[in-house]
Formats: sequence, C-alpha cells, structure tokens
Amino acid sequence: MDDGQAIGSGRTWFLAGMRGICSLPAMMLMLSFVGFCAFTAQAGIPVEQVVFMVGAVWALPANVILVSSILGGANLLAAFIAVTLSSIRLMPMVAALVPEIRTEKTPTWLLLFLSHFVAITAWVFAMERVHAVPREHRVTFFAGFGITLVVVNMVLVATVYRYVSEFPPIVAGCLFFLTPVYFLGSIWSSARHPVIYVALVIGLATGPFFYWLAPQFDILLAGVGGGTLAWLAERQWRKRGEVRA
Repeated sequence: MDDGQAIGSGRTWFLAGMRGICSLPAMMLMLSFVGFCAFTAQAGIPVEQVVFMVGAVWALPANVILVSSILGGANLLAAFIAVTLSSIRLMPMVAALVPEIRTEKTPTWLLLFLSHFVAITAWVFAMERVHAVPREHRVTFFAGFGITLVVVNMVLVATVYRYVSEFPPIVAGCLFFLTPVYFLGSIWSSARHPVIYVALVIGLATGPFFYWLAPQFDILLAGVGGGTLAWLAERQWRKRGEVRA
C-alpha cells in the first residue's frame, strides 16, 4: 500500500477492510456458505434459524457440526460440546492476531467483540495484510473486513435459501461438497506444525468408522481421537529427538 493510503483516516481503513470481500478467500467462503445453505435447506431447517446460526456461530465448521449433531439426534449437551471443541481451535488465532492489531489505547471490549469474527478466512486475510496497515488503524481495518464478511454471508444465505431448496439433490450435494473441501483446504494450507496434518489425516481416516460405531458422536469422536493421537505421536517424536540429541 502506498504512502497516501498509510496516512488515511479510520473511515478510509474501514472501507479498505470492506473491500476485502472481493478477495479470493472471501469468495471461496461465500461459495462454501451456499453449499452450507443447500445442506440446511435439504435438512429442513428454517431460513431464519440458518441466518441466525451464520451470525451467532459464524465459523463454518462449527455450523456444520451443529447441523450434523441435530440431524444425528444428538442432545443439546453433546451438540454444545462438539461446537465448543471445534471453536477452541480459534483461540490460538485470536492470541496471534490481537498483538498485531491492538494499541495501548484499544479498549478490551472492542477486542473481545472483534474476536467473534476471527475464523480461518478472516485470520489468514488479516495476517497477510495487516502489516501494511498503520498500527493505529489495524483494528479498524480488521473490523471492516470481519463485520462485512459476516453480514454479507448472512444476506447471501437469506437470499439463496429458497433457490437452493429447489435444486436437484445432486446439485445440492455438489454445492455442499464445497464446504468440507474449503474447510480442509484452509486448515491444511494455514497449518504451521506437522501435528496438525497428522490430526487431519487420522480424523479423516477414522470418521467413517465412528459414523458406523456412534452416528450421534462421529464428528466429536473423530476430532478428539485424531487430535489426541496426533498429540501423543508428537510427544514420541520429541522424546526420540531428545534421546538422539
């Protein structure tokens, strides 16, 4: 970004963040939400509830887990635990982003509010671009992108819901397939440690088994099992490395 942009006002940087809705990551997320919308329409979830889920839960994997838990007949506690465990993975992203955007004058309540908008797409977008933004405007820049991303996807879901509900099952299935593809692709590309790759592979491999064993808890068990096994494997690697050293 040039020097003229660097001395812009807060409004200028908020609008700059809003323009990020035209970026490739944002477009991919919007297509994935169309797939998620098709999934919920086929499941018979009312459009107002889907729009609320997009705004309140926001992270797409957490939304998928919530709907899958509902369809699987899981009780409220099981669905809550599954969504919570899915969302915990975002805490390190928040911890990494906050020091990059805050200043000494940034109120805590504002950072807590903006943390709701931190998911894979917003985090990757911000971490790639925030260093080119003057520090005093970084919070504004991220707010412009994060808030716009959520609102646009809420409007998108509300708009396309009645159309995707009329799609043939094969079309709806293809659209929904964008959701796990985007999720896995984003996690894989943003991973910074081998243990994440191991956890993903184990979770994918054990998912069908857990679906056969306990359909109501398949995603939860695959996620916890894959993560635990990956963590144990990492501990063994470290111990072997220390012994060799």
